[in-house]
Amino acid sequence: MDTTSSKSMMTRLRDFFSGENSSQPDLSGEFDPATSDRENKRSHELKDMSSFEDMQKKEGAFDSMDRGVQTVPLDQIIGSVGRYQDFDEHFQFKHHAPSERFNSILSAMRTGKALPPVKLYQIKDEYYVLDGNHRVAAAKKLHHDEILATIIEFIPSSETLDNLLYREKMAFCDRTGLPRTISLTEVGQYSQLTSQIQEHYVYLKKESPEITFAAAARDWYRTIYQPFCSIIKRGNIVGNFSGRTVADLYVYISVGHWKRQRTAKYGIGLGKLIPRTMEEFREHMTSLNEVEYPEMKRGITAFVLMNVKGKQEHKVIEKLFELEEVLEIHSVHGDIDLLVKVGLTRDLLSSDAEIISNFVHEKMRQLNGVVTTKTLIPGFSRIK
Repeated sequence: MDTTSSKSMMTRLRDFFSGENSSQPDLSGEFDPATSDRENKRSHELKDMSSFEDMQKKEGAFDSMDRGVQTVPLDQIIGSVGRYQDFDEHFQFKHHAPSERFNSILSAMRTGKALPPVKLYQIKDEYYVLDGNHRVAAAKKLHHDEILATIIEFIPSSETLDNLLYREKMAFCDRTGLPRTISLTEVGQYSQLTSQIQEHYVYLKKESPEITFAAAARDWYRTIYQPFCSIIKRGNIVGNFSGRTVADLYVYISVGHWKRQRTAKYGIGLGKLIPRTMEEFREHMTSLNEVEYPEMKRGITAFVLMNVKGKQEHKVIEKLFELEEVLEIHSVHGDIDLLVKVGLTRDLLSSDAEIISNFVHEKMRQLNGVVTTKTLIPGFSRIK
């Protein structure tokens, strides 16, 4: 991003926090019924699946990296490497009826049969099928949320702002082991986060010499970055900075407050929650009691539908039963094998979705014999 744009943001942030700018979020994009109708019509028109080769050339993505086996959200699989003309954008067959092979895969998925991971090529946050088009099509037809895949990532080389930011983000995540959830809009800012993690790593190493940099990064993310971002979100200030993210504001405020010791009149209640050092902030956040934040102490209930390998079902049940958070396990007949009820504790340091996702991925999906999982979160409940 050019220097003028960066300075503009810094000036606007300083004005906002000092009370010199009372501007409201830009609401000039008024609703246009005619435009909405045209967009709805276009959304129902048949669209071709994206071609990997076309995107590869556009992004200059020819250097690759093996990312191993991961779970991939199905809605991020948007194209194919060699068969993009055979399917539409929803992975439905365009020119012929589903084949016998597709129907057999569909049947296998319905019964929970274990299938090998598909093979995907990745460019930024989008995926293209190298091998497994029928499996992806079947999983989408069954409304699955994700699929197991072996991934080769192709790194974009064209010098656009988006690509510069993406490469910085990728380098940051590879260095720290953190998920790709921190999105910044200015080049050079991920280094500020890496510096904070390094400082936190040195601090934790004094008490736990065996701690790794990756473990320190996870602790920073959970006990510093996430609670700080929660405070920013509660302040409802992101809308005043069009095109900026919560992470952008985190960098600006935290670096100014802790590294540069900048004095600012925060008009959104941040001052009393931000001590003068990062570690003091962490200690304060982790010591918050139930009286101060009672809504953070309510339990989270979730139901996990699991398909497992038949011969290992009893072993999976035993392993699940050992987990304190697992409240009930039911072996059922039908499209799924196990129905599991879990009870988790909400806290200030993570969103409900992150708490559930982390538990399912780290404690349940890793069990030997688990094929697929699908998580249901109650919106309203009545219990006798």
